[in-house]
Amino acid sequence: METLPDVQSLVPEYPINLTRVGVTGVKKLVKVERGGDERPIVLISSFEVFVDLPSDRKGANLSRNFEVIDDVLEEAINRPVYEIEELCGEIAKRLLSRHEYATRAEVKMKSEYIVHRQTPVTKVTCQEVVDIFAEAMAKANPSGYLTKSVGAEVLGTTVCPCAQEILKEQVRRELINLGLNSDNAAQFAGKLPVASHNQRGRGSISIEVRNRRCVSIDKIIRIIEESMSSKVYGLLKRPDEAVVVAKAHSNPKFVEDCVRTMAQKVVETFVDLPDEAFVTLKQINEESIHQHNAFAERVATIGELRDELASSRQA
Repeated sequence: METLPDVQSLVPEYPINLTRVGVTGVKKLVKVERGGDERPIVLISSFEVFVDLPSDRKGANLSRNFEVIDDVLEEAINRPVYEIEELCGEIAKRLLSRHEYATRAEVKMKSEYIVHRQTPVTKVTCQEVVDIFAEAMAKANPSGYLTKSVGAEVLGTTVCPCAQEILKEQVRRELINLGLNSDNAAQFAGKLPVASHNQRGRGSISIEVRNRRCVSIDKIIRIIEESMSSKVYGLLKRPDEAVVVAKAHSNPKFVEDCVRTMAQKVVETFVDLPDEAFVTLKQINEESIHQHNAFAERVATIGELRDELASSRQA
């Protein structure tokens, strides 16, 4: 049988190394076991897989990327998957074994995850969708290593503290004009959930997982939700709306406040994470009265965050 030419192995016209070559938008069904009597979570997941490409190769064998994903997921049918970051790590290691010319492999996985919530007053149960993701990178050089991370992006609402303080002062003056003394007017304005402009917030946390320690996605989601002014709900009755609006306006947050609250809660929640584990905390507030969005981010090791919070408590 005539051997077909391997065009990818030819020398390119311009011998330049490429940082990442691969495929995106690969959709697969992933079943994640939860242990005990709980039913597994079925995720429709989108994968991105990459390897680096040396300067002496015209192209990468992209079909191998599909084969690796299929092989690992097929094995997962018989061997339970409990953490999506472990799945990405296994795919990354297999990519290196299939792409003998590569020194680095990267895998990214993103899925929609359903969480169940109850509305605060009427206790109506509703389903909400949050984005969860995992990443892994494997290196094949002499100092080779595997890094993995897991995280989530969650919607919430935030209320601007600055505009609210301006309106509180207006309320205080109006109350004085109506006959209240200054102290009572200030006390009343301080207790009232005064209006401000709102934003839909997008909070995101990514945590590096080391030494096979499990980082709970549900805990990450809860931290993000609790770091904004209020949760959002797909379904709200009028009594629920009143409580949600009042809660949000009693808990105003700058975009910076959200990230700093996330940092404090991550340190408080994940006490078993080693100091060298990297954490990325991000908040984007989609402004309602401006054309721009507000953004804040912190990238640090968990040890750095622990030290900063400890120093602030001692000060």
